[in-house]
Amino acid sequence: MSEPYIRTALPDDDEELGALDRATWSRLHAVVPKAQPPYAPFFDDKHVPGDFLVAELDRRIVGYIRLVPATSLVCNAHVRQIQGLAVGEAARGHGVGRALIRAAITEARRQGARRITLRVLGHNTPARKLYEAEGFAVEGVLPEEFLLDGEYVDDVLMGRSL
Repeated sequence: MSEPYIRTALPDDDEELGALDRATWSRLHAVVPKAQPPYAPFFDDKHVPGDFLVAELDRRIVGYIRLVPATSLVCNAHVRQIQGLAVGEAARGHGVGRALIRAAITEARRQGARRITLRVLGHNTPARKLYEAEGFAVEGVLPEEFLLDGEYVDDVLMGRSL
């Protein structure tokens, strides 16, 4: 498999990203119920194309990462937050997630950020290991923050300096 091509999402990516998002839905990372038809658009007022970097292989979108300001506060403008990372099943294990994280770090720096943060479910060991390998450290844990399928799951806060 070749290296993924990373680019900013375009409005025309809506349908393909929506399909990828539904295909990658899992209780390992999702706290909302699985989407059911009729499907809402992937992009909306709070989720605009410019917030997403997409990974392409052979001109097909195989992953995405969402990078946004952590809050709307001026005093927090130096922090970016990853709020979503997905990689299609066929592309997993080929460096797509790692390439997306690295691209998000580069983009956060380009935007003038000094820190990047994220939240990940405590039981999502593959994601946590990937983030740790890319320099993120656990900075806090909200114990039993979510009740998912009858199990309490921690919300793990991770971050790193840029």
